[in-house]
Amino acid sequence: MSEIVPPEVRPKPVVPAKPSHVAPHSSGPFVPSPQGTGGEGRGSALLGYIGIDTIIEQMRKKTMKTGFDFNIMVVGQSGLGKSTLVNTLFKSQVSRRTTSWSRDEKIPKTVEIKSVSHVIEEGGVKMKLTVVDTPGFGDQINNENCWEPISKYINEQYEKFLKEEVNIARKKRIPDTRVHCCLYFISPTGHSLRQLDIEFMKHLSRVVNIIPVIAKSDTLTLDEKTEFKQRVRKELEACGIECYPQKEFDEDMEDKSDNDKIREAMPFAVVGSDKEYQVNGKRVLGRKTAWGVVEVENPNHCEFSLLRDFMIRSHLQDLKEVTHNIHYETYRAKRFCSYAPFNPLWNWSSSLVAQPLQIRKSLSPSLALLTLVSEFALDNPFQL
Repeated sequence: MSEIVPPEVRPKPVVPAKPSHVAPHSSGPFVPSPQGTGGEGRGSALLGYIGIDTIIEQMRKKTMKTGFDFNIMVVGQSGLGKSTLVNTLFKSQVSRRTTSWSRDEKIPKTVEIKSVSHVIEEGGVKMKLTVVDTPGFGDQINNENCWEPISKYINEQYEKFLKEEVNIARKKRIPDTRVHCCLYFISPTGHSLRQLDIEFMKHLSRVVNIIPVIAKSDTLTLDEKTEFKQRVRKELEACGIECYPQKEFDEDMEDKSDNDKIREAMPFAVVGSDKEYQVNGKRVLGRKTAWGVVEVENPNHCEFSLLRDFMIRSHLQDLKEVTHNIHYETYRAKRFCSYAPFNPLWNWSSSLVAQPLQIRKSLSPSLALLTLVSEFALDNPFQL
C-alpha cells in the first residue's frame, strides 16, 4: 500500500509595503467594498500598496515641467489704473503703463489691441502670462460699437486655436492665446453704469469671462462704495448680464456656496499701486494721501486681496476650463454651423455637434466616434 504524500506547504506571498519615500495619504489606500460576485459594480480589496495615490504627484511634476498659460484682458477708459492693477496682482512689471493722452499726442480713432507676454515663476511653477490691453476704449466722443475690435480679437484667438486643432499633423501642445479672463474697469462715479459699460458687458459676456471691478475705489466713501456696488449689481441683473462665475456652471453645492459669496461681493472695489510705504513698522503697497496711506492688501481699505484670491488662488484653473468648455465650444459649434449648406453630413451630425458638453460626454463610444468623423468632415474647408 502506497504512502500518502502530504501536500507541499508553500509560504504565503509577502505583501509589498508602501515605499518610505512616498508621502502618506490622509485617507489611506483606496479599498473598494465588494458588491457581489458579478456585475459592473464588483469590487475587490487591495492586498497592499499599489501607488494609485501618486497620480496627483505625477500630474504635478508634468505640469511643473511644461508650465501653463494664462491670458488676461483689461478693458476700460484711460487713467483708471489698468496696468497698475495688473502689476499689483502679479507683483511684477507685466503690463506696460500707458499714461493719458497728452495735448500734442493724437488720440487713435479706433480701439487698439496690444498684448505683452512674460514668463513668471513661483515655487518652481512656470506660467506664461499674457496681458492684453485695449488703449483707446471709451476715449472717443462717439463710442458707438467701440467693443467690436475687442470682440473681433477674442474670436480671432478662438479661430486660431480651432485651425490648429483640426490640422491633421497638429502640434503636441497647441499654443493657447485665447482670452481666459476680461477685467472690466468701471469708473468710480458713484451714480450708475454708463450706457457704454452696459453695452460692452452685454455683448462680450457671451464670448469671454468678464469680471467687473470699480477702479480707484479710494475716491469713494464707504457708504458711497456700498451703494454704488448694490446699484451696479441691480443694473447688471436688470440687463440680463451674467458675469463670471455664472450660476448655471456651479457643479455642486460647495461650488454654489463659494461662488454665491463671490457674486455678492461683485463688482470688486479695488485700488492698485506698485509703491511701498512704511506703515506701523512694515512696508506695504499703498497710495499715499494727505490723510494717510490706503493699503492695497488691507481688506478694510479695499477688496484687492479678495479679487486676487478669487482670480489666482481659487478660480484660475476654472477660468481656463470655462473658456475651453463653454465659450470656445460655443464658437466651435457656430463655425461648424456656418458650413451647413455645403456638407451632406450636416443633416444628421449638426445636432450632435451643437449639443451641450454634458450631453456629448454621455454619448456611447461608437456614436462619439461617428461624431468625431462628422466633425472632421465639417473641418475640410480649413484644409482647402
